[in-house]
Formats: sequence, structure tokens, C-alpha cells
Amino acid sequence: MNLIPPRTQRTAAPPAAAPGARLGWLDALRGIAALIVALHHFDVLRMLPFGGVIWRNFDMGLFGVMLFFIVSGYIIPASLERRGDVRGFWIGRIFRIYPALIAAFVLSIMMLPAGDGSVALLRTGDDLASLVANGLMLQDLLGVINGMNVTWTLCYEMVFYFFVTALFTRGLHRHSGPIAVALAGVALAIGTAVGTQLVSAEIGSTRQLLLIVTPIVLVGLACVLSGKRMLTGTGALLLAGVGLVLVTLNSRAPAFETWMIFATMFAGTVVYRAQHGQLARVPALLSCGFVVVAGVLVGWLYNHGEALERTWSAGWKAWSVAYLAAWVLFGIGFLLRGRRFPKALTWLGAISFSVYLLHIPLLRTVEPLVGVPPQPSSTLGRFAWTAIFLGVVLAVSYLMYRLVEMPMQRVGRRVQKAADRRWPRSVPTAPVTPAAPAQAATVLSGTSRNR
Repeated sequence: MNLIPPRTQRTAAPPAAAPGARLGWLDALRGIAALIVALHHFDVLRMLPFGGVIWRNFDMGLFGVMLFFIVSGYIIPASLERRGDVRGFWIGRIFRIYPALIAAFVLSIMMLPAGDGSVALLRTGDDLASLVANGLMLQDLLGVINGMNVTWTLCYEMVFYFFVTALFTRGLHRHSGPIAVALAGVALAIGTAVGTQLVSAEIGSTRQLLLIVTPIVLVGLACVLSGKRMLTGTGALLLAGVGLVLVTLNSRAPAFETWMIFATMFAGTVVYRAQHGQLARVPALLSCGFVVVAGVLVGWLYNHGEALERTWSAGWKAWSVAYLAAWVLFGIGFLLRGRRFPKALTWLGAISFSVYLLHIPLLRTVEPLVGVPPQPSSTLGRFAWTAIFLGVVLAVSYLMYRLVEMPMQRVGRRVQKAADRRWPRSVPTAPVTPAAPAQAATVLSGTSRNR
């Protein structure tokens, strides 16, 4: 069976936008999200006159996270389909994420004392489980403490890759609209009815769960990296299957939030497909509209009581308003996609993954150097402390972007070419999607709430 389905509809590419504008809107959105989440963990609301009111009605962390999830949903499937190459996609993902993640862990462990809870890798009492689960980027779905408290979002990003790969290899990737609607419907129907971490409790230990999941994931990844048609399809199904079980029965987050995350990402894909003529506008609008309404409703229906301890939000208004705001800002960015965005925002978007990984460890490092806490009481003192924090974060993040992220992405491209020469792919290359972004695939979870 041909795992790469032919395009069912050819459409003319839209007029070319200015070179800097074509992806500038996505970079700008990532930059805004990264800045918002960094300020959220900086606890900037405590410094504002009406910060308490904002906190009760708008969760800055959730806003940034959901904005990144929408952007990821828009761009990740486009990257895979543009390549038409599952192995190339996964090599690109590995070299995009892991070098920066490893560097951030090393720097954080070096900078922070063992008692600092923002970095827990190799500090949980079970170093092997910590290393393996965080290495697979599935720790939040395996009952293992996140190596850094911001990396929980990477687990959902990874499972999204599993799902997208499986859909692509089975020729089902164009059904983003029904998938998004179905997942949002599941979130509405289930709410908090399904308990969390059921598999770990049933098996009896996290170690045993890891012994089951780890070989399945490694075999699945080996298969999708093989470049062979049958192995690629088999590996994709293995990865999607284990991901589905974990997010359904072993997620730490409440069910409504888990399923809304995936509904949101697939809704982002719907926007991409409608933009490029792969999906009619009316079905696309209906699908995205249902997901947005569902996102607001699940907060109102379910984000109460014990659920607040797992969503880290102040209440249903904080959740629902932030979710809606993320879609509003994405919509504004989409409408302005043909325009040039300020270079400061696009630059911030380029370094957003490093900002995401480093902002909390750097905050914990800088705080004792400047005698904070307590927070400055004067307006000038607060402004100065905020400027110092942002200056350090942006400077160090830029260095990691230039010294780690960019070089390792170049290495990834060389590895992909070498793999193609050494092990030629038997999976045919799919036709290029019109106007597909040439620089697709940046990590969504460039931001995170503190989990």
C-alpha cells in the first residue's frame, strides 16, 4: 500500500507574500507567547495595580501555552507533508528539540542547587526513571516528575507527532476537521470523569510502566526512521497507539484539558488546510468554531475544585478567557499574515524555544544576586528588576540559539542527507503542498505554565 496518498485536489498557490512576511506572523506569535509566559513565571501580576483581578480572570500561562499549541498544530503537519518524508521529519524534530533541551538541563543543573524544585532531572530519588521518562519526552504521561517544570508541554507535543505521523502514513491526514471536532467533543463529554494515572496505579509502579512503554516507543521510532514503507507504517501505529493509551489513562492533567490540547492543535491544522485550499472554508470555520466554543465551555463546566490543582489556574474564568484570548490573537496574526511584523517580535520568536527552556532557571539564578525576593516596593525598583530579568533571559537565550540550536539543526540536515544516501527510502515523496512554509516546525511548547 502506498503510504503517501496522492493529492486529491490541486489549487493555485496564493500570491507570494514579502519574503519576511510569509512566516513573520508565526514568529511574532511565538515571540509574544514566550514573553507572556516568561512574565507569568516572573510573577509580573504581583507588581501591577490590578494584578489580582487579572489573575482571577486571565491565566497568562495558559494563554501562552494554548497559543503555542495552535501554532504547532498549524505548522507541524505542514512540515511533514511538505517533506513527504517521515524519516526526514523525525530527524528534523530530534535535532530541533533534543540538543537545546539537553543544553538547558546541563546549564540548569550547574546553576541551581539540588533543593531548587524548578529542575528535578536526576533529583527525584529514582534517577533511571527520571532520565528515561524525560528522555522520551513522555514523563508527564508516565507519572514521572518533569525534569524541568516547564517541559510538561513537550509531552503533548511529542504525542501530537505520534498522531500526525500515523494519520499521514495511513492517508488520513486530511481529516483534521472531523478529528478536531471529535476531540473537543470528547473533552466536553468526559470532563473530569476519567481519573488520571490509572495505568500506573493498575500496574503497581512507574518502573514497570516504563519497562513496557520504553521498548515500544524505541521500536516505533526505529521503524519510522528506517525509511521503509512497511516498517514506517508499523512504527507510526505503535507510537500512536501507546500515545493514545497514555493520554487517555495516564495523563496528569484532567481529561478535559488533555483532550482540548489535542483538539486545539488539530484545529490549528484546519486553519492551514483551509488557507491552502485543502478544506472548504465553511467546514473549516464550523470545525474551529466548535473547538473554540468547547474550549470555553469545558473551563466553565469542569475547571473547579480539585481540577484547579492540576490546571494551575485560578478558576474557570481564568481558563476560559485565556483559551479564547489565544485564539483571538492567533486570528489577528493570521489576518495580518501578509504584512511585515516588527523585527523585535520575529527575533523573539526565533529564540522562543530557548526562552521557554531557560527563563525559570535564569530567574532562580538571578534572584539571589539582586536580593529578590522580596519584590521591590517602588515603581522604579520593579521596573529595574523586570528589565534585568528580561535582559538576562533574552541574552542567554540568544546565545543558546546561536551556539546550540542553529548549529545542531544544520547537523540534523546533514544527518538526514547521509541517511538517505546510506539507506535509501522506499517510501515515495509526496507532492509539495502549495505555499507550505519552508521553515516549518518550531516547537510549540516554547512556553509553559509552571507545572
